[in-house]
Amino acid sequence: MTERSTLMAPVEIETRSLAIIDSEVPEPRPFEGREWLVVRRMIHTSADFDLLSLVHFHPEAIDSGIRAMKRGCLVVTDTEMARVGITPSRMDQLGCRVVCYINTQEVRDRAIRGKITRAQAAVDFARFRLDGGIYVVGNAPTALIRLLKWTGEKRCKPALIVGMPVGFVNATESKERLMIQEEVPYISVRGRKGGSALAASVINQLALLALDEGGLRGK
Repeated sequence: MTERSTLMAPVEIETRSLAIIDSEVPEPRPFEGREWLVVRRMIHTSADFDLLSLVHFHPEAIDSGIRAMKRGCLVVTDTEMARVGITPSRMDQLGCRVVCYINTQEVRDRAIRGKITRAQAAVDFARFRLDGGIYVVGNAPTALIRLLKWTGEKRCKPALIVGMPVGFVNATESKERLMIQEEVPYISVRGRKGGSALAASVINQLALLALDEGGLRGK
């Protein structure tokens, strides 16, 4: 490692990293246009090129997510880790609010009363606020399954679900359920992989796209 490499500014490190990903995934790529920008951001976050064969987009996912952000939508995350992984300045520019309800007293009380997980209770708490918003699941399969229950019953309709719970119990199955439904746009990852950082990276890239399309980036 050279002294120069250790002194690079963060923006230069990011630019070089994205260029390396571009060079290691030459065209024709599995994804094009805005989908490639999202997947590239996910690879940048995880250094995992397996995502090239695992990421799946609903046909309306990117358009719906960007439209929602341009309206200043509510973004709800299943974990605090996902919430803090979303860049606040970009969301502020768009007028979007990012929240996580998992640790609120109301959600704790709901979980105890209903004998359900806090992740499920947080979805129940958020349900009435979700129409036109974005729900980000990076950790809890139970949150995604609960959300799909409400959307399937047409009791809420988010603009986008970023469904990327990680792990060995119900993670794969919950995402399969997400990907077979067609009513709500989604971005997901097949199999066991996922995580809060990965899910947050999707929101960060969509925010950049929304800012670019609105001519707001850099202002």
